[in-house]
Amino acid sequence: MGIKVTVVGGGSTYTPELVEGIANQAARFPVDELVLLDIDPMRREVVGGLAGRMLKRLAWPGRLTVTDDRDAALDGASFILLQLRVGGQAARLVDETLPVRFGTIGQETTGAGGFAKALRTVPVVLEIADEVRRRSAPGAWIVDFTNPVGIVTQALLDEGHRALGLCNVAIGLQRRFAQRFSVAPDDVELGHVGLNHLSWERSVRIRGVDRLGEMLDGDGFELAEEMGLPIELMRRQHAIPSYYLRYYYLFDEVLREQREGRSRAEEVAEIESRLLEMYRDPNLDEKPALLADRGGAYYSEAAAQLMASLADGRGDVQVVDLRNEGALPDLPADAVVEIPARIDRDGAHPLPQEPMGDELRELVLRVKAYERLVLETIRTHDRQTAVRALEANPLVGPYLDAEPLLAALLDANRAFLPEFS
Repeated sequence: MGIKVTVVGGGSTYTPELVEGIANQAARFPVDELVLLDIDPMRREVVGGLAGRMLKRLAWPGRLTVTDDRDAALDGASFILLQLRVGGQAARLVDETLPVRFGTIGQETTGAGGFAKALRTVPVVLEIADEVRRRSAPGAWIVDFTNPVGIVTQALLDEGHRALGLCNVAIGLQRRFAQRFSVAPDDVELGHVGLNHLSWERSVRIRGVDRLGEMLDGDGFELAEEMGLPIELMRRQHAIPSYYLRYYYLFDEVLREQREGRSRAEEVAEIESRLLEMYRDPNLDEKPALLADRGGAYYSEAAAQLMASLADGRGDVQVVDLRNEGALPDLPADAVVEIPARIDRDGAHPLPQEPMGDELRELVLRVKAYERLVLETIRTHDRQTAVRALEANPLVGPYLDAEPLLAALLDANRAFLPEFS
């Protein structure tokens, strides 16, 4: 039997990126059937239609299936990609605006917003994973793009599922640095450590030579502007923090921006509406340039590259979310971390990392403790555990009383969280 790839949430506006990535990897990763599974009939028709036209233009030899039949979609699948959004953009808008009213940052993957999203998302993902275990091909892989990736991947692995988490932060930086030094992406090796959306580049090796210090000196201000962080902080840490560290290091500034400006959720909703209108054009057979504004740059490359290496065992190094297994000395073996790993047919093998400095370690340990409490909340439906989780979150606990915030989050999400009613 050939390779079947099923995309859960296949009606996402991201899907044309993924379709292109799979088609471009056809020589190395020959997919016999690509299944786009989605519960929304409009998105199935619109996104599936564009996917079909793209694959025809690219002369892709496989078969495209667009369906709402979960059982059929998962039957015999070798790879299951998760890119669902429970509650859609409306729920994201709540995640990003409700916390601001309580005096803390609103963001869909971190802080109180990420907490609410995890509560909505993890039970749905675990239900799907149980069906994958029953129906999919032996040794099938779950590849999770669904945010918050770190928490979702931890939940999947804690339940014994064969899964890896994937984010586009590392591959985006790798591609940027490859352009900076005029080399191929494979010539760039990142010293990427931390958790999903809480990571740092502690080295940037170009053909084996670490050029990080040179970048911080020569390109420092440009890098700082791109990450939204002070260059002094980056030079002091001798690291390039991901953009998401801005929420932690510049809390007051970000909160002020959110109070005075539009939410990213509102911007994305408008972009999605425009994209779907474009996708309806029967003459469109390639991804529109506007898709770059949606976010998720290099998403297709990251996903296709990971699946290809799992299938052919190339043994290349990629940054993924996986069990630590002692690679990062600062965290327990069973903790999900985001670090480089060697990818082959047996899975992802984490590469040993140097210990983190005190400042990085303290923040990572606090966020990992929060993530554990989130999963305990999901297992027990206990409100006091939920309060403890919010109190442990570095973007919530130090700034406000968690109980009123929790009550508001649960009320706003009651349609998705009846077990907390």
